[in-house]
Amino acid sequence: MANRNKGGRARSRKRRRSVGAQSGNAASAQSPSATGAGTATAEAEDQGAKRGQSGKRSTHAGASRTRAAQRGGAESARGFKDPQSLGERPEPPWHPVPLSELLILAGAIGTVVGLSRGISHGGPPLIAGLAAVVIGTAEVTLREHLSGYRSHTLILALLPTIAFHSAVVLIVAAFTSTPRALNVALLFVDAAIFAFLFKLLRVRFQDARRERVFAGRR
Repeated sequence: MANRNKGGRARSRKRRRSVGAQSGNAASAQSPSATGAGTATAEAEDQGAKRGQSGKRSTHAGASRTRAAQRGGAESARGFKDPQSLGERPEPPWHPVPLSELLILAGAIGTVVGLSRGISHGGPPLIAGLAAVVIGTAEVTLREHLSGYRSHTLILALLPTIAFHSAVVLIVAAFTSTPRALNVALLFVDAAIFAFLFKLLRVRFQDARRERVFAGRR
């Protein structure tokens, strides 16, 4: 009887061990599938996050393109703008009457009429037309330059130099014939006047442009 009980106990232990081994094998067989499922889920979440980021980037890019298109449309509606200019064009004291532009137009017409009649017969219209063009141009360029809108250093330095040279030659010619040595000597004086005015006007424009930039940032 004792031997039979021992044999039954031994068999029951073997069966329990076999059942435990089978359950362990089943769990080990299921663990790779669970790991694979978790990895697939994580990859799907990463892809979803990447898609969301790409969607946000495309949305921001589309918004920036829309803003750029709106700015371009506004600038095209305003008309052509010089890339060297900054901000809005300064208005004259007599705005909205385009006095300087009208003066330049009248001067151009007078110059054409004077040239068509000839220098001998069309002297007064020619001189008046040239003077009107110079005055109108000087007003516009000086206003834009001193306000920092656009630089006209070369023109503003050249006009007084030419006026000085012409005035000296005309004064001398009124009393005597103009010698060649006078024109040669005036060239050195003209160069000195031009250099002085160019430097002065350049510094003044840089100060005005700096003030305009600071005012635009406020």
